[in-house]
Amino acid sequence: MTARTTVFVTGVAGFVGLHMAKRLLGEGYSVVGIDNLNDYYDVALKEARLEMLSRLDGFEFHRIDLTDYEAVSELIEQCKPECVLHLAAQAGVRYSIENPRAYVNSNLDGFLSVLEACRAHPVKHLIYASSSSVYGQNTKVPFEEDDPVLRPVSLYAATKRANEMMAQAYSHLYPIPATGLRFFTVYGPYGRPDMAYFSFTKAILEGRPITVYNHGKLERDFTYIDDIVESIVRLMKQPPETDEGGAAHRILNIGNNKPVELDRFIKAIESACGKTAERINLPMQPGDVHRTYASIDKLSALTGFAPRTSIEDGISRFVEWYRAYYAV
Repeated sequence: MTARTTVFVTGVAGFVGLHMAKRLLGEGYSVVGIDNLNDYYDVALKEARLEMLSRLDGFEFHRIDLTDYEAVSELIEQCKPECVLHLAAQAGVRYSIENPRAYVNSNLDGFLSVLEACRAHPVKHLIYASSSSVYGQNTKVPFEEDDPVLRPVSLYAATKRANEMMAQAYSHLYPIPATGLRFFTVYGPYGRPDMAYFSFTKAILEGRPITVYNHGKLERDFTYIDDIVESIVRLMKQPPETDEGGAAHRILNIGNNKPVELDRFIKAIESACGKTAERINLPMQPGDVHRTYASIDKLSALTGFAPRTSIEDGISRFVEWYRAYYAV
């Protein structure tokens, strides 16, 4: 019997971590996952994701905090992964205003732990999660990977840009082929409760009003989770080559390339729920941006894939899951 190839996944109890691990296990990989199961949002949801994964062949879970350098390094040494998918982070733009230290701890110190482990125990490909938030106040659209990203509007965005620069430096200094993925508003079943689509669905089904910022005049490049997973699976076996500067590092947008106005997004949720939302319109929030719009030319050229799930189809699948999971 051929030995399974191992993939090391941080943040495996998270939204993207769950779906990536499930897909990899289904394709015959072994997945060694870590997570600290913090209480930023409902821990029961994280435990439900892990329970699902625990039923699948080839899954191994360790409750480890990323900042435990020694534990992370020892585990990577033991399992000898071909690829590391670093998906763990302290997420959320708005929460970074309330609790900035959590972002420095998880997103900076935690990422350093992963880089150090990959330096000590080289892997064929490190793929790590960045964010469309790094584009900050940029107004030229669609956002392209070579655009200057010098004006972040939240600490969360600043930490994600710092991750990109840290990976660039480590890839230059050590043989670590690394790909940073700038995620654009990922959504779908088992998603994060702090995201708008989740909280809007909950409120609408419970007959409570929803809070709509900037009177709904915001646009987001919503990307369905299955499209994200397909793109990453195709990228895994395509590590970047060393450039003229001596670094095997690249950054790619991973989005839908079709911005959706918040009003259309809300209508999709209303349609899936079969109920009309009561809206409370408020001004723009601090740390927020008016529009996100991904150029995915580089991603498509590498993978031959472009996201294909419409907001109506994706939201319908999410609401179907939500009703089943919460018995609504």
